[in-house]
Amino acid sequence: MAFIDELKIYGEAGTGGNGVVRWRQEKFVPKGGPAGGDGGRGGDFYARAVRDVHVLSKYKAKKSFYAEKGEDGGNKSLHGKKGEDFFLELPIGSIITNLDTDEKWQLLEEGQEVLLLKGGYGGFGNEHFKSSTNTSPKEWRPGETGERGNFHIELELFADIGLVGLPNAGKSSLLNAVTNADAKVGDYAFTTLDPNLGDFYGYTIADIPGLIEGANTGKGLGVKFLRHIKRTKMIAHLVSFENLSKGSTGMMKVYKEIRKELEKYDKNLGLGDEGLSQKEEIIILTKADTAEDQKIIDKKVTEFKKLKKLAPASKGGVFVLSLYDDKSVKKFKDELVKILSKK
Repeated sequence: MAFIDELKIYGEAGTGGNGVVRWRQEKFVPKGGPAGGDGGRGGDFYARAVRDVHVLSKYKAKKSFYAEKGEDGGNKSLHGKKGEDFFLELPIGSIITNLDTDEKWQLLEEGQEVLLLKGGYGGFGNEHFKSSTNTSPKEWRPGETGERGNFHIELELFADIGLVGLPNAGKSSLLNAVTNADAKVGDYAFTTLDPNLGDFYGYTIADIPGLIEGANTGKGLGVKFLRHIKRTKMIAHLVSFENLSKGSTGMMKVYKEIRKELEKYDKNLGLGDEGLSQKEEIIILTKADTAEDQKIIDKKVTEFKKLKKLAPASKGGVFVLSLYDDKSVKKFKDELVKILSKK
């Protein structure tokens, strides 16, 4: 199933039911008078937050949604039934924009409901127009049209950890190793074209597609995916030992490229202290099998531990990981549980 994080839809609240012209016709009431009831109000149009981040996929083919029309008034002064409300289910983290009015809403909690469009009022039946001077009114009113609008929906993922790194840093492989995810893995850049999510003992880990220099301006996979880590609680930078081939400073250079992109993104959006570059982080040195010499690994761990943005909860914040070593993976998972439990 393709991951969808942007969507445009059209919505209509229900039109109110019509008022009607009716007369009392009872055996012992010779002057029955008007008895036409009012129409029921049209259904309202809501958005409701759900935990399923893939729910937007349901709307890939169908883009127009309607609340129910109110029931027309009835005889004997009976009012019509209100139309059923419509609930558009959207993932937590969705930002909804009414393209016609520029109004915006955010869905931040599971079960949160937002009224997007109001249903139209029901029309008046002829009983409504009865008076001492108008004892037999024939007037009635149609129901009001419900509000309608075009909406843009954009998802910003909520995750406990966002995995970032250059293409082929091993993010998808790591996600598959520590969660129940089944992310696509390949030996070429940009294998991950959409964010992948995995459940880790009730915590959510998001694999963000690869960053390259200039991503903050839209180069490569760009801003579309950078926004997915804006709401994560912590960032995990993955740096591969394969980058040793770039020279002795290659791994640190790669790390700084990623940091640079996050800082530029923050600046472009004016995020300040809430920005990506301000989040606590851990660093995962991946593909340790390619380092060959343990001295090289120890040297790099020491080098990265000198960085200032590492999460206090992570006891140094630098991990070495070989996905071919079960002990390495288990040790990392145990440490990750401790880190997340303190957040």
